[in-house]
Amino acid sequence: MSRSPARAILRLLTALVAVLSLGALMAGPAASAAAPAKPAAEVIVLIEDFQFVPSSVTIRVGDTVRWTNNDSATHTSTSDNGVWNSGNLTAGTSFRHTFRTAGSFSYHCAIHPSMTGTVTVR
Repeated sequence: MSRSPARAILRLLTALVAVLSLGALMAGPAASAAAPAKPAAEVIVLIEDFQFVPSSVTIRVGDTVRWTNNDSATHTSTSDNGVWNSGNLTAGTSFRHTFRTAGSFSYHCAIHPSMTGTVTVR
């Protein structure tokens, strides 16, 4: 008779472990961990025909903007408030800036001031 209660307890424990394991599998990893943050993005702005294309971009904090000069002339990407300055970008060269704070950032080409753009960071 001593084996019967022990077997009953063992069966009960086995069933309990099976039910708990099934519950954990059905819940999936999202139930136990927060959703991962989106990775930072790189947004491309082309410099073509003496303009920034697109002239306005909206990104998230932590994202990077890459300006690539596809023009035959030398240009710059220069922040209006001194946050960044690419220096001279000759044909085929690029400059990257990562935005760490939210806000609206206007910029221009220091060589051709009529070329302007805006980066909005949310």
